[in-house]
Amino acid sequence: MYLEISNPMDYHAALYIRLSKEDENEGPSESVNNQQSLLNEFVQQHRLTVFDTYIDDGWSGTNFERPNFQRMIADIEAKKVNMVITKDLSRLGRDYILTGHYMERYFPEHRVRYISLLDGIDTGVDSTANDITPFRAIMNDMYAKDISKKISSVKRDKQRKGLFIGGKPVYGYKMHPTEKNKIVIDDGAAPVVQRVFNMALEGISCRQIAAQLNADGIPTPATYAGLTVANPGPYTGFWSSERISDMLQNETYIGNMVQGRTRKINYKSKKCIKQDHRDWVVVEGTHEPIIDRETFDKVQTLVNSRRHTRSRTYDFLLKGLIFCHECGYPLAVLNRKNAAGEDKLYFVCRTYQRFTKAGICTSHTIKEETVTQAVVEKVREVCGSYLQSDQLLPQAQRAVAKAIAEADNEKEIAALKAKIDSLTAHLDRVYMDKLGGILDEDDFQRIYTKVKADRAAMERRLNQLDRPDYSPVEQVNLAKKLVERFLKTASTNRELLVSLIERVELTADKQIIIKFRFKQMKNE
Repeated sequence: MYLEISNPMDYHAALYIRLSKEDENEGPSESVNNQQSLLNEFVQQHRLTVFDTYIDDGWSGTNFERPNFQRMIADIEAKKVNMVITKDLSRLGRDYILTGHYMERYFPEHRVRYISLLDGIDTGVDSTANDITPFRAIMNDMYAKDISKKISSVKRDKQRKGLFIGGKPVYGYKMHPTEKNKIVIDDGAAPVVQRVFNMALEGISCRQIAAQLNADGIPTPATYAGLTVANPGPYTGFWSSERISDMLQNETYIGNMVQGRTRKINYKSKKCIKQDHRDWVVVEGTHEPIIDRETFDKVQTLVNSRRHTRSRTYDFLLKGLIFCHECGYPLAVLNRKNAAGEDKLYFVCRTYQRFTKAGICTSHTIKEETVTQAVVEKVREVCGSYLQSDQLLPQAQRAVAKAIAEADNEKEIAALKAKIDSLTAHLDRVYMDKLGGILDEDDFQRIYTKVKADRAAMERRLNQLDRPDYSPVEQVNLAKKLVERFLKTASTNRELLVSLIERVELTADKQIIIKFRFKQMKNE
């Protein structure tokens, strides 16, 4: 190491250490103790003051959300640290984009000196080692990518062999007590799975099955497994129709190992995306089944027969704007017949609809047209206080004058008419060439179609430009009509409603709360 610190008293150093499972394969030289010993030797040699040591053990270099790395960043923000020292650049990170961000932008902007001992990198001095830092970061990133590919390949190979590589087995199974990558029936949960399939065989819908399990106090798979929910909502801890549907279609229950249903976007992201069914890895006969094949197939027939009923959608003015005031979820809309046999749309709380017997929320049932009419009246009232015809008229006059001015282009009109006449003559010549045997049928159709399309485009443009002239009085009258039409339709204009209203909430006692986007309107 040839690094020199000429003014050690000016620095408060952070010693950063990182070790991942992949790094452990490189040997003991990458261990936490080895890194710490190397860094301590350097700071003692150069008489540096160490503010703190930050250790992320078991964290990948592609992830910059490491707890102690973020703690170090917080100390830099608080101006407690102005020097960061690592064993090598890969300890800082293996994502060359984010590593470069910290090296080239974040550290310099916060006046932090970065030192990588084995790489000879020191941002506090001019050095050729600093010049090749981006290339080192890219190499580290390539290493992480290569490791990710190898790990994915190993996992995929295990999946194809029918070995379970997930964290927790599907509800109804548990890990084998002695054999690795094997699952066995969980006697505590398996009867619930059998009950769900038996209820489905009786023709009971997924929603009704979920409601019955909730009424009987059966713990959900997450509750049964003791899993905590980071952001619990009103549905947390309750069976849902989606959960039941997924269970009824899972081949794991007939003894087949089903894996690869989701995959990470790439080695830099934790986000997972769902895979198409044909990309799943399914290996038959890997474990003891809970459900026999005949029962499973009958249930699939019943589930598939009901799918076509789920495609109904309804359009209404407040779509995407109406929410339940109590639970905060969007209201559902249902189509029901009134006493006269007419189809009418009704709003109903989605939480109540899915978990009626749980008593989480109330129905909030009300006619869609009743709510829409009340909202429209309020918007009309608000618009009336802000939109005055005498104030809008000058703007409308300017808009009309601009439109007429844009249409007043005699030269372009004349040119378009000449081109249209030329294309018409060209079509006549092409047709005569076809009759005379100069053009065959294919060439004639190709040329005819293209020329005719060009002529049609020019005719459309001509229609836009070739408008009558308006006198000043006619322009004012046109502007007045424009203002009147706007004021008349403003309150029922979907685009205007979305621009003005943030959300509409319906309370349990049918009160309507309108939350406008603008502060002035919120005071209305």
